[in-house]
Amino acid sequence: MKALEAVITVNAIHDLGLVAWLAVAATFLLAGGVKGVVGLGLPTVAMGLLGLFLPPAQAAVLLLLPSFVTNIWQMGSGGWGAPLWAAARRLWSLQLGVVVGTLCSPVGLANLDARLGALGLGLALLVYAVCGLGALQLAVPPRWQAWASPLVGVATGVVTAATGVFVFPAVPYLQGLGMDKDRLVQAMGLSFLVSTLALAWRLAADGAMPAASLGTLGLGVLPLLMALLGMGLGQRLRQRLSEARFRRVFFAGMGVVALQLLFKGAA
Repeated sequence: MKALEAVITVNAIHDLGLVAWLAVAATFLLAGGVKGVVGLGLPTVAMGLLGLFLPPAQAAVLLLLPSFVTNIWQMGSGGWGAPLWAAARRLWSLQLGVVVGTLCSPVGLANLDARLGALGLGLALLVYAVCGLGALQLAVPPRWQAWASPLVGVATGVVTAATGVFVFPAVPYLQGLGMDKDRLVQAMGLSFLVSTLALAWRLAADGAMPAASLGTLGLGVLPLLMALLGMGLGQRLRQRLSEARFRRVFFAGMGVVALQLLFKGAA
């Protein structure tokens, strides 16, 4: 039955008209731009806007390829080679915790009320964004990181498994490590990529990701190209921002993500 539903979803996407495809392209251009500036928000922005004219299942199919590729690109924003290796070595226990939390969480997208999950996560992110805009910043002392990283990773994995959103509490924690803007964006890209793969593993294990959907990645080519274009433009804009202005844009972006989640949960 799930495989049949996936085939129906794919056929419906193929049947989209020109106006709908233009709206899809504009959506991913904007979502990619947001991700390029603040390092997050592509899935949330894209799903929120696509949901205005597409069912969630169709929107999710279009999101698969752009989300995966842009996270890989984001990982290189702070430099490939030694910089990325340094980030992976510093954050390996956080990423391991994400995988463990996602796979071992007692609740998942298949058995949790998505609205409750979105409301709780949106409220937490809104508080974090307000505190950040008010210059109340989280600071994680180096001596805490050895034990805090895996715990934050597990908590992030549990939230990811339940809501499909990767940002909490990993993003506040990463921001509290005191990295500069490029290193922070790179670290978020690494964390989002690991979370994406872990969530796909969990969905497959729960039988919530039909095999038929794996043949639909070609549908994401246009969204991917527009997301990459938007991300490139957004990264250029980020380079023009000072550290202080970047923090304001970052927390404002977090606030937008939070409001979208609250709206989704209340709908």
